[in-house]
Amino acid sequence: MLYPLDNRIREVKELSGLWNFKVDFKDEGFHEGWYKVPLQKTTEIPVPSSYNDLTTDSAVRDHIGYVWYERTFHVPNGWKDQRIVLRVGSASNHAVMWINGHEVTRHKGGYLPFEAEVTNFIKWGEKNRVTLAVNNILDWSCLPSGEVKTYDGNRYPEGYKTQETYFDFFNYSGIHRPVRLYSTPKNFIEDITVQTDIEGKHGVIDYSVSVQGNTPSIKVSVFDEQGNLVAASIGKRKKIVIENAQLWEPGNAYLYNMIVETADDTGNIHDCYELPVGIRTIKVEGTQFFINEKPFYFKGFGKHEDSDIRGRGFDEVVNIKDLNLLKWIGANSFRTSHYPYSEEIMRLADRQGLVVIDEVPAVGMCFWSDTNTVFREDRVNSLTLDHHLQVIGEMIKRDKNHPSVVMWSIANEVATNEAAAEPYIKRVAEETKKLDPTRPNTIVHTMWPSADRVSQHVDVICINKYFGWYSDHGHLEVIENQMDQELLEWYEKYNKPIIISEYGADAIAGYHQVPALTFTEEYQVEFLNQFHKSFDKHDFVIGEHVWAFADFATKQGLTRAVGNKKGIFTRQRQPKAAAFTLKRRWCGDHEKW
Repeated sequence: MLYPLDNRIREVKELSGLWNFKVDFKDEGFHEGWYKVPLQKTTEIPVPSSYNDLTTDSAVRDHIGYVWYERTFHVPNGWKDQRIVLRVGSASNHAVMWINGHEVTRHKGGYLPFEAEVTNFIKWGEKNRVTLAVNNILDWSCLPSGEVKTYDGNRYPEGYKTQETYFDFFNYSGIHRPVRLYSTPKNFIEDITVQTDIEGKHGVIDYSVSVQGNTPSIKVSVFDEQGNLVAASIGKRKKIVIENAQLWEPGNAYLYNMIVETADDTGNIHDCYELPVGIRTIKVEGTQFFINEKPFYFKGFGKHEDSDIRGRGFDEVVNIKDLNLLKWIGANSFRTSHYPYSEEIMRLADRQGLVVIDEVPAVGMCFWSDTNTVFREDRVNSLTLDHHLQVIGEMIKRDKNHPSVVMWSIANEVATNEAAAEPYIKRVAEETKKLDPTRPNTIVHTMWPSADRVSQHVDVICINKYFGWYSDHGHLEVIENQMDQELLEWYEKYNKPIIISEYGADAIAGYHQVPALTFTEEYQVEFLNQFHKSFDKHDFVIGEHVWAFADFATKQGLTRAVGNKKGIFTRQRQPKAAAFTLKRRWCGDHEKW
């Protein structure tokens, strides 16, 4: 799926801004046909944003079900002979879209874009109306998974319901990423796929272009960062060689500009698309992860799209601040825990040279009980698998051309101890390899290695460990030994490189005590240091991602005081003491990097 770009052929119109908004408290919008006429009795809401924190009404924040969005727009007269597409960056978690009362598409999944051609529904010379119904309910057929529970009876005469989730972040809702209207020619470039390689000093770009309509000629031109033409080709599928190529390197990004043009027999240009291309290779071999044949050690974080007031809403200001903090602290990578992040931050990572582990939103598929299973017919079942495969396909289709993306994460903290998990994860891993054989895959574990049944199906093992926090709480002295044992057991079982994808302790900014007690900044510092003693002993450890980059919102609960405080930065992006500890470690002269 190509990102909407403005160029000499295509045009993009931004539809973000203030939309009319209405909460469907009684679930009557579809029955009453709210999409047929302009929405009545609305308030204004910004798009993109989460709606949850924007009002003073807890009924809005905690609403379970549909909300409705609507706005009007004009289509430029110059688009009359064009194909017109409306694209939503993401809407959590289900969406139905109408143009002028006509349904044009439905989408399931809250973290990836969807779009529809709306050419035949446009009114020329007058306002057009786009309506979106967005539903935040999660069930066992969704990623993430969840279930709605209803409480009534004698103890609850009024009755109430809750959205149960089995993951540790708030189920923010709304239109979270930009909405754009764009035009293409009727004969248009539908998709482009690039794969890169290195041959000596030369860079190789294998490309494939898919088109719709009559396009006799396809021309591909590659320009360097100074705008010089360095290679060209004709045809839908070819291999381009760039002599003395500049490589895309972690921390030193170099992007070529690949321009694809389609033309008719007379040479008239039909369509044009510009794709940034970073030439690099990826390989997992023995105990190491290689980028451009150089061993790479992952330093960074799991993080969230999460900030004050905006919730999960896209914000370029927050993205730039986060990337600058990542560079300041010496991080070279992050994982999109626990869902694909915005296309815009992926494009920033390409330009900034940050390495990304791209994760599908398969989180919440685990119960902490030997007798309470999730892989069964009324929970994680064939419907869940179908959706899992759909989302994997959408994620790879969107992100396959990003040089920053070096690995696909197919799930986080799944009950891989259950027998039924093995065929399920095997199917997802196989589909991931089928769709993209060029990148390694991983699964993020919380299970112990002796119980795991699935890691033979992935290339790299990621583990989340919280010794001294969720187990042996407050006992820093047990961390190094327990981590050593865990790492050795994983490696002896699978002989695969390991990334510690989560380790961390809550710290409330400004809380201090000596000796260190839990929830103080001192405990968070000493906690990390104990883990690092273990990591540094083992050559099969290829990375460390602290949980988490910044404090973030969670659902209300006895273990969460206004959110998760494991951030190395506060939710307002201010450093805790641990930030300086990590900066010294990651920016210093260390044998692992």
